[in-house]
Amino acid sequence: MANRATCWSASARPGKRSNGWRRKAAAAAAASASAAAYLHHRRKVQDRTTTPADAKSHEKDRRKHVLILMSDTGGGHRASAQALEAAFQELFPDEFRVSIVDLWSHHTPYPFNQAPKTYSFMVKYPVLWRLMFRVTEPAWVHNLLFRISSVFNHDSVRKAYREFQPDIVVSVHPLMQDQPIKALKQYKDAHVPFATVITDLTSCHPTWFHTKVDKCFVPTEQVKEQAVKRGLEEDQIVVHGLPIRPAFSKPPSKSKEALRGELGLQKDGPVVLLVGGGEGMGPVEATCSALASRLDHKAQIAVICGRNQRLIEKLKAGNWPVHVLVQGFVNNMSDWMAAADCIITKAGPGTIAESLIRGLPLVLNGCIPCQEEGNVQYVLQNDLGQFSREPEQIADIVSNWFQGEEGRQVLQRMSKHAKSMGHPDATFKIAEDLAELCRSFYKEAADAVNSQAVLQPA
Repeated sequence: MANRATCWSASARPGKRSNGWRRKAAAAAAASASAAAYLHHRRKVQDRTTTPADAKSHEKDRRKHVLILMSDTGGGHRASAQALEAAFQELFPDEFRVSIVDLWSHHTPYPFNQAPKTYSFMVKYPVLWRLMFRVTEPAWVHNLLFRISSVFNHDSVRKAYREFQPDIVVSVHPLMQDQPIKALKQYKDAHVPFATVITDLTSCHPTWFHTKVDKCFVPTEQVKEQAVKRGLEEDQIVVHGLPIRPAFSKPPSKSKEALRGELGLQKDGPVVLLVGGGEGMGPVEATCSALASRLDHKAQIAVICGRNQRLIEKLKAGNWPVHVLVQGFVNNMSDWMAAADCIITKAGPGTIAESLIRGLPLVLNGCIPCQEEGNVQYVLQNDLGQFSREPEQIADIVSNWFQGEEGRQVLQRMSKHAKSMGHPDATFKIAEDLAELCRSFYKEAADAVNSQAVLQPA
């Protein structure tokens, strides 16, 4: 139990690695005291009522509360949070409830609450985003920025904790470590478990890694190496894969041919899935035109345009020499991937992880500077696909894959490699570990309280 207690005591964790028995004993004692205080606090919270509505709510829902912190700087963070929420709902519906909170947008003052808009603006200008990413990498820079922002945000974050009263806090965003951990420590005397779930596949900004977390879930061994270099201990780090939608944790419910029939595709002929993301961005139209002019007449193109209604209408109005099926925003991406033979997409970590699970060779057609550039190398070095920004070259790549025995062998080889590197159970494994972290902490808290009760004189 000493090792576990050491993990849970953020205040007792040493700055440098040490296995000395004195440090372990001190950490265990601190964790025991913290656990006892926490359980006492929770009992007070459950008994305290401020309004009749609050009292009724406490009576109705005594489940432990998982608070997931994220920010809508790109769609991947919310998608990962929703995946974890779905896993908790499926695995532990009677034991845990989950809240997903965009901490910056809804619980900090201006201009910090403009973080998603600022990010959306900056990623449109790769040079500007690369400059921001690299300049803030040194610890002294981002720590200074955190200190400055803490002056304005610390009380707001503590207020959010008082509002949500979490039993465990989970971060799925690189800027949700430093200030949330410090505010959580001062939120009350007791320690609340804090875990980070990293949603970048390979290239991570240093702010992802905080030595005071109880657990850090990473998607790849490459990210684990970065975590160790940033000061995390081996027992803090868990490699499960990227949290993706639970639909991908199960094999396709039907055969490829049956799914194609349901989706409106022809059952025969190879299918390339062209994905433009939630907003239908990128050279989707130009790529679709290049593919249609290069592919054999038996081939098919399924285009996912997201919410870009103008693109949807334009593609649907086209006179294509091959079968082109145009869709807007879809909620059954698992089925579309299972029905396809390859996928064209930007180098987003979530789409790559889902494609690997479905065994789809990838053609990456773009990436966000810095955090997604490593994803391109990851795909190329592991023989999972190819990269090109040029629609004509992309069409040539797919055409070569679809034509002749040699091309089919290449597709089969990459598909096999993709499946071997997929992690279909990642989301559920992370949820199970988070649940156990919370349960074990409660058990230690209860044991500590009971031990103190026994030692007190009658």
